[in-house]
Amino acid sequence: MAAKDFIVAIELGSSKMTGIAGRKNLDGSINVLAVVREDSSSFIRKGVVYNIDKTALCLTNIVNKLTAQLKTKITQVYVGVGGQSIRSVKNVIARDLPSDTKVTQEVVINLMDVNSNWRYPDQEILDVATQEYKVDSQTQIDPVGIQCSHIEGNFLNILERKTFYKNLNKCFETARINVAEMYLAPLALADSVLTEAEKRSGCALVDIGADTTTVSVYSKNLLRHLAVIPLGSGNITKDIASLQMEESDAERMKLKYACAYTDNSEIDNTMRLPIDTERQVESRKFIEIVEGRLEEIIENVWCQIPSDYYDKLLGGIILTGGGSNMKNIEKAFVNHTHIDKIRTAKFVTHSITSTNSDINAKNGTMNTVLGLLAKGDINCAGEEVDPNDLFGGNQEDRPVANDPGPKAPRQPSEKPESVVLTEAEKQAAKEEARRKREEEERVAREKEEEEQRRLEEERKANSPLNKALKWFKKTANKLTEPE
Repeated sequence: MAAKDFIVAIELGSSKMTGIAGRKNLDGSINVLAVVREDSSSFIRKGVVYNIDKTALCLTNIVNKLTAQLKTKITQVYVGVGGQSIRSVKNVIARDLPSDTKVTQEVVINLMDVNSNWRYPDQEILDVATQEYKVDSQTQIDPVGIQCSHIEGNFLNILERKTFYKNLNKCFETARINVAEMYLAPLALADSVLTEAEKRSGCALVDIGADTTTVSVYSKNLLRHLAVIPLGSGNITKDIASLQMEESDAERMKLKYACAYTDNSEIDNTMRLPIDTERQVESRKFIEIVEGRLEEIIENVWCQIPSDYYDKLLGGIILTGGGSNMKNIEKAFVNHTHIDKIRTAKFVTHSITSTNSDINAKNGTMNTVLGLLAKGDINCAGEEVDPNDLFGGNQEDRPVANDPGPKAPRQPSEKPESVVLTEAEKQAAKEEARRKREEEERVAREKEEEEQRRLEEERKANSPLNKALKWFKKTANKLTEPE
């Protein structure tokens, strides 16, 4: 039976591209209806698209396979944006006001708009996490209604290289797949695995993927820092492969034997680990390689956490992603960071029902795509697929990707939290802003011309010649009036 109501989300990972379809229930739980995974290692590196055509083809394959399983056409999808070039930068926008001016919502929106239109060389602002506002000398979360003479808006701008951002948009345009919303994948992940207490008391979320490790720092329920490190569990595999073996064998050995921390007294110098039926490797050498690379990853993670938050991580460090499954990884993080509170998030906090083995494994590898699925709130189901059409309709008949359709173009201040505007939406918003600006300039010009006409008429009316003419006219009228 064809599904009539569902949400579709796609995660573009460095090793796998994952497509998922699920139905939300009234109680907030999610029933997963279909899951498709495709290898992406040949065209996505460190979370960034490098081959547009191959990525578009993979996206098309995922949508077609989901369509076949659901027996329903897919009209749009939710997408997660991540990758190596993503980073956060603090920005402060200040404004002086007349003495004892009451801050209005318009003042706050103006600060937000000025920040959103800030320009960074070769960088695109994907999202803005508003921090606190400084009203005179006091810090406020909501400054509206407070009297002051100076206000500062503190913002955390999340950036990505423009080239990577355009490549991602181009992939969906080439595949002719409509994007319902783009979300920042790290923020969608954080919302799905962190508790409110952890965000409020302060924590660091560490997502260890295949090619990258993402660090998100939260405090007082706000995102304070975001960075992507170009190191992941795949680097451990490559280091193991340096022991003269294929990467497939190295990956297998990593999953079977790798341990994040081994006490020196527990290492057997005579023990050898089998590579295959003919070759072996020394256990100590294997352990040193694994721990050496993992130590580098942990040190880079710790360096990315701002020093002024070292003593504010009362919620601890939360690990997730495929790389967090390594044995004793929590002990390794405790040793290098001296943070005693370490938790591994194996699964999302939502109630998920599924028959898929990858989801039911609850090993952290599906947390991001499930977080994207949970974010969705627009039905992605279209018409029922014609059983005689094996490919779910002609690809040329699909709507052009990223077409905003009936949605009104968003302004920066209207954008929901963690949503990334597509390139088409940004262009539509710029066009709308241009039209609005031209309309305001036209109205202002007409007012100015009207004011100039009024002043000119007053000047003429008050001129000596005009006054004299009026006096003569008035005098003549009096002389000609009958007695």
